[in-house]
Amino acid sequence: MRNSTPLERRIDAVAHALLQGASERGVRAGLVEFTVFVLKQAWACLFGAALLAVIVAARLWYPDEAALARNDFLTIVAIVIQVVMLATRLETGREVWVILLFHLTGTVMELFKTDVGSWAYAADGVLRIGGVPLFSGFMYAAVGSYMVRVYRLFDLGFTRYPRRWLTVIVAAGIYLNFFTHHFWIDLRWVLLAAVVLLWLRTTMYARIWRRVLRMPQLAAFAGVAVFIYLAENIGTWAGAWSYPDQAGGWHPVALSKLVSWFLLMIISVVLVTLVYPPRPPAGTEVGKGAGVRQSRRIRPTPV
Repeated sequence: MRNSTPLERRIDAVAHALLQGASERGVRAGLVEFTVFVLKQAWACLFGAALLAVIVAARLWYPDEAALARNDFLTIVAIVIQVVMLATRLETGREVWVILLFHLTGTVMELFKTDVGSWAYAADGVLRIGGVPLFSGFMYAAVGSYMVRVYRLFDLGFTRYPRRWLTVIVAAGIYLNFFTHHFWIDLRWVLLAAVVLLWLRTTMYARIWRRVLRMPQLAAFAGVAVFIYLAENIGTWAGAWSYPDQAGGWHPVALSKLVSWFLLMIISVVLVTLVYPPRPPAGTEVGKGAGVRQSRRIRPTPV
């Protein structure tokens, strides 16, 4: 795996030894590829899954009368999870800077959104800024952690990737619109159209084990947005935060939030390209300009 951590390289070596004799064709080969895909996705989601599990556990078992407020407990646990991931070298130093940037940009947006009433947190605990508990920033950091880890685990490659300066402009516009649409024109549909135009021709290549999965970049964005939407429903059910229309009782988050999460994906992707610039997949060469030119074939290497 490209840019993998020492622990990931050890796990990779063990997996290679176990799968070396696996069939290359037929149903068994397909099952092996599917299993590796699921395990890599689970590994990429490690930080987010651990944080979400703690949020659900706190909803089910954390005592209301505890001296330590639940939101403070969640903040402390989130810090511990992050420290453990750094201490065990599950995240590299340069990745932490991007995850920190996710944390900061997310917290700024949280402060504004809670102030205008877009959503709300329980008003308990001392580890908070205004009405925003500090663990909220870690939820954005979890998205950042997934994005940088999935890039490494699947050796992501891209063809016809748009110019990065254009992607930065669109991502900045998306972020600003999360604020400005409250007192000006909502440009989300214009920005969505810009995203489609920019990434429409981009293809993503993800190496599983022996096979390379190829899909339109926009489809990958949409898939991750759906995944985050499902996690958001779990988070609101667990009482981590709530939307105004959930004040009378929990119900699934409005499907319109999918558009917001899709656009947030663009901010996430652009931030990740600060650490991992988009590269062509194996067997391709970089073309002139910002994109990449696909060569005759893609040559995946085994794990």
